[in-house]
Amino acid sequence: MRSRITLCSLAFALATMPLAAGLSPAHAKPTVEVAFVLDTTGSMARLIEGAKRKIWSIATTIVDSNPDADIRMGLVAYRDIGDDYVTSKIELTRDIQDLYANLLELKARGGGDWPESVNEALDVAVNKLQWTAGNDVRHIVFLVGDAPPHMDYAQDTKYPTTLAVAKQKDIIVNAVLAGDARDTERVWRDIAQIGSGRFIPIPQDGGKVVVIETPYDQDIIILQQQLNDTVIPYGPRERQRHTEMKMRQTASIAAAAPASATDMASYINKRSAATSEAVTGGGDLVADAAKGTTNVGAVKDSDLPENLRAMKPEQREAEVAKQVGQRKVLNEKLTALVGQRDKYIAEQAAKSPKASSFDGVVRETLKAQIKR
Repeated sequence: MRSRITLCSLAFALATMPLAAGLSPAHAKPTVEVAFVLDTTGSMARLIEGAKRKIWSIATTIVDSNPDADIRMGLVAYRDIGDDYVTSKIELTRDIQDLYANLLELKARGGGDWPESVNEALDVAVNKLQWTAGNDVRHIVFLVGDAPPHMDYAQDTKYPTTLAVAKQKDIIVNAVLAGDARDTERVWRDIAQIGSGRFIPIPQDGGKVVVIETPYDQDIIILQQQLNDTVIPYGPRERQRHTEMKMRQTASIAAAAPASATDMASYINKRSAATSEAVTGGGDLVADAAKGTTNVGAVKDSDLPENLRAMKPEQREAEVAKQVGQRKVLNEKLTALVGQRDKYIAEQAAKSPKASSFDGVVRETLKAQIKR
């Protein structure tokens, strides 16, 4: 029995070593944090639908600009007093799948009078989101809307005061204007100038969302599903259910929106060298074991899925090591396909006339401001 345990442990160590290299806690990684402050009243419906389709490609832009970065994204949706909500916050998170799921739930409704609660939304973004402190951090906000702020609400902190705090926290605030309302443009330009960001005008509907299908998409979706099959949910039962939900989510996205599924697979693959993830946000024993942050033998039986609880300790280690190795092979295949897909998309995009769109201006701005 002792020799079997030793061999299993050795196999596990060999399988995890390449993925865990360079990821010690002492290794300082740069951090990129991006928050969207998004008007969700009725006039923004088409832009919001476009944003849902392109959030993964926006996230991938951050990876392409800084592959080693610790990436967190968040959202503050806003409307106005009298609507279903004034602001609704999704905290900055590494779990982009959770952010995506929440974004899918957003509906554009409400909005009676012209101004909206822009001041409160900016205050929530700057002062209520949990921004990371430190020197090697990029904090970037995109205010996206078509109507000016209510300046007559006595309870609001007005945007110049909030932007002064943003400057102290080294938060860049960009202002993306949907449409061509002159009163909104004046304020948006002021916000971008005070916030050390960019004023970015785009069409009211967010511009044309360009989806380029490639010969590699179906193979990428298949490989991502195979990667999902290597996931071993663990932890408290609620956490396991959450991880299982993400595995199902991937399949449903592939069926309903193949372009979003391939964008998601591309993002996760490009992050895999740093995170070892097949789904974002943790809760996967294979990813945590590969990174060296979890010792399989130390995980409580109650925190394991049923199939692993039925195994002996050395069998558990062997099973996790097997899945780590399988994931490594699949990711190598996926990396090659993602590279071919990126090249194909770049070639096709170069043949098309450039047009202003929400996702395009956000990606261009991120590239410039992450390098700052």
